[in-house]
Amino acid sequence: MSAVQGEIAALEERLRLAELGPDPNFFEEVLADDAVLVSQGGQPLFAKSKVVEAHQPGKGPKFTRVEMSDMRILDHGVAAIVTCQGTYEGPQSSATLKFMRVWLKKNNRWQIVAASVSN
Repeated sequence: MSAVQGEIAALEERLRLAELGPDPNFFEEVLADDAVLVSQGGQPLFAKSKVVEAHQPGKGPKFTRVEMSDMRILDHGVAAIVTCQGTYEGPQSSATLKFMRVWLKKNNRWQIVAASVSN
C-alpha cells in the first residue's frame, strides 16, 4: 500500500464513522466547496451544504451500522480514486450502494472534489 493509499484509507474510515456519528464537521472539512456530487438519478449537484445539513445531529433517522466493502484506492499522486460498496442500516431500513469518490490534495490536505452514488 502506498502512502497515498494509506492516507485515503484512513480518511475513508473517518468518513464511515462520520456517517454513524453523525459528524457534520467531518463533511464540512473534507468536501471541497465546489465538489460535484452525482446523485443516484445521474444528476450532478453542487450540494456540499445539503450533505453537511443531512449529517446534523437530530436531523431524521440515522444509521446504526455502516460497512464498506470491495474498496479499491487508485493512487494518482495528488489525487486518488476510491470505488467501494457501502451497506447502510438504520432503524427503519437498509440499503446497499456503490460509490466512486475523487480525492484531491490541495494546500497539503485531502478533499473530495467529485463523487457518485448508484444502486
